[in-house]
Amino acid sequence: MVVFRLVFFLFFFKTTVTGNAPILKAWSLGLKFDMRLALILGVPILLTAFIARNHFFTKAAIRRPLFVYLFIVYLVLTLGYVFDLGHYAYLGLRMDPTVTRFLAYGERADNARMLWQSYPVIRTLIGIGLFLFLITIQFTRSYYRMGKEPAVKLGNWKYTGWLASMVILFAAGIYANVAYFPLRWSQAMFTKDNGVTSLSLNPILYYISNMSVQKDTYDIPKTKEYYPVIADYLKIDQPNVDKLDFVRNIPGREGKKMNVVLVMLESTGAAITSMYNNPMMPTPNMKQLADSGILFNNFFVPAISTARTVYGVTTGLPDITLTKTASRHPQMVDQRVVMDQFQGYEKLYLLGGNTNWANIRAVFTNNVEGIKIFEEGYYKAPKADVWGVSDFDLITEADEIFRDANIRQKPFVAFLQLADNHPPYTTTKGRGDFKKVTEKDIDMEKFKKAGFVSMEQFNAIRYEDYNVGHLMELAKQGGYLDNTIFIMFGDHNCTLNPYHFMPTPEYELISGGVHAACFIYCPALVKPQVVNYAVSLVDIYPTMAKLAGIPFKNYTLGQDMLDTTLTSRYAFATYLKNLQTHISLIGQRYQYEINTYTQKSYLYDMQGDPLKDVKQQNPDTAKALDNLTRAFYESTRYLMFNNKK
Repeated sequence: MVVFRLVFFLFFFKTTVTGNAPILKAWSLGLKFDMRLALILGVPILLTAFIARNHFFTKAAIRRPLFVYLFIVYLVLTLGYVFDLGHYAYLGLRMDPTVTRFLAYGERADNARMLWQSYPVIRTLIGIGLFLFLITIQFTRSYYRMGKEPAVKLGNWKYTGWLASMVILFAAGIYANVAYFPLRWSQAMFTKDNGVTSLSLNPILYYISNMSVQKDTYDIPKTKEYYPVIADYLKIDQPNVDKLDFVRNIPGREGKKMNVVLVMLESTGAAITSMYNNPMMPTPNMKQLADSGILFNNFFVPAISTARTVYGVTTGLPDITLTKTASRHPQMVDQRVVMDQFQGYEKLYLLGGNTNWANIRAVFTNNVEGIKIFEEGYYKAPKADVWGVSDFDLITEADEIFRDANIRQKPFVAFLQLADNHPPYTTTKGRGDFKKVTEKDIDMEKFKKAGFVSMEQFNAIRYEDYNVGHLMELAKQGGYLDNTIFIMFGDHNCTLNPYHFMPTPEYELISGGVHAACFIYCPALVKPQVVNYAVSLVDIYPTMAKLAGIPFKNYTLGQDMLDTTLTSRYAFATYLKNLQTHISLIGQRYQYEINTYTQKSYLYDMQGDPLKDVKQQNPDTAKALDNLTRAFYESTRYLMFNNKK
């Protein structure tokens, strides 16, 4: 594998990156991936050695199956590497399962002729045969030579020590990372340069990691069928059903550049906050900010998942993957995003834990040029729990970064991701003045009506609110409060007991899970107001860029949340109802949903009986929303694969 990596580097590698540091890092990561694959393939041999002990080299019953296994391994690896090099020479990309498209019925003959006419097929096959022959000779000679050596008898204790040592070494090598998370392909995407990323990857492991994406695909005919609907809804500049163009050019404005800070509030649904009249009123700091800024009463995320939210807000695409999440699919990570277009800004992502989580690292490093990632290992504070440093410590150290940029008069756009409002619900004393409450301190009748499932959960949202107040105090002290746009949003709701204090029966409709808190705070730019029409997570970056006066191209599905010229606004969402996936559009009045298993659809009127299906009574509305729901769904599936830089 190292030999093939050297071949790739000497004959196929091209890059626009200057300097040796990225190349050396790519080599370092690539060798780790190679080591991992070698050790994984070595596990069956190790297990055989454990069992056979001194008979490993001498028994034909062991030797023959082992030879067959290793020959198959070398054959598959060699063919895989050769095909990968050919694929890279042809398309400039590592091979992935989409290569099977060349085997499509009716195209096989043409592709075979192209292969024959473009590549030295005969010489390649001869080379592969010779290579495998030499490998086989080298291996068998080494094996027989070692088989002639005298056996070394190990006592049970020595043997147990050797066995334990080998297991630890193999496990450490396969883990391949000195961090909480193992080595992941997202670490290879530390630049936006395809050549450096390709050098970092192991092509076999990369191919395997892409296999799970096979269930997630797109349908060109259906995308084109519903394209006019989504083009009209998004107000696309130059609609073209053949090119499937989604671009909208948004002009900027002159003036001082404002900082932008996105604060992702972990598990902060609308229903658990004071802004939406939770009986316990647990978030007074957030409410004060929302009352002084813009509160979005009907803000929805596309799915109940933190990883899906981070992907969705960054790319402007709902994560509707069937397997895993989009951040874990290499083909879906490459996107043109708005954050990358904040020209002249420092771009920051701050997380208390490790960005190998859900391969989130790649969502940023692969799409945002020059982004600086701050994660565990950077912070002076110790880890509080599995999610890294506490939110209080994360905000305290984030403030130092923000102050430094402000002193240098360098505008910044930052994604600050909180995590403590999540099991295990770790809280700290903060400055020493945060105190947990107990059942003795509260009105338990209100508590039951509020939907919280435990005191730990209640204290966690109080702690998150406490830290939001801490962030605002630090921003004021640091001198960047008046020059910064803050948008705070929940990634999804938390698990709650039944509650009925919201304007609609969202608990019964399941929409409560995707109904999250969201507000903008920036006294220098916005006046207090409440927005009641529906907005979506994917709208956040277009809104922030427009508010900051940044000119940008919008390639995906987000819209400006403050654009009052848009009518009949809806948020696209997916959720499980009766353990079956539904795709849905949620608006201020109507909620329309389609069961993806049965294809049955339902229309609910929030101004009538919200739990009654009124599709039959409103056929025109149902038809229009059915088309728009499917347009969102098909456009998203298409763009996840076809919005590459």
